[in-house]
Amino acid sequence: MAEVNSNSRGWQFSRQINLMVVIQLLFLASLIISSWVNLQRQLDLLQHDVAILLRTQKQFQEKFEELSAKSISYEYRLRAIEKWLLKENVSNEPSYSLSGILNLIGER
Repeated sequence: MAEVNSNSRGWQFSRQINLMVVIQLLFLASLIISSWVNLQRQLDLLQHDVAILLRTQKQFQEKFEELSAKSISYEYRLRAIEKWLLKENVSNEPSYSLSGILNLIGER
């Protein structure tokens, strides 16, 4: 009987160790799954942020192209005004009226 008790105690001890290993494995698996879910959530947030960034970059690029076109237009107008002013200075009859300049650049 003593042997059976010692064997049964040994078996119970092994069963407790195995149960602890199973509990630890389950805990480890739950940590891995929760980390994976957290990573998926972070990736979704990152994807959303990148989409917003790309949309903002596109809007910025469109605005930049619009400003660039306006800048070129103003550069041509400035050159036309400079030519007109040089012509007026050469003829020694300067008439720097605002209406003359606006007529030259096409704005009224």
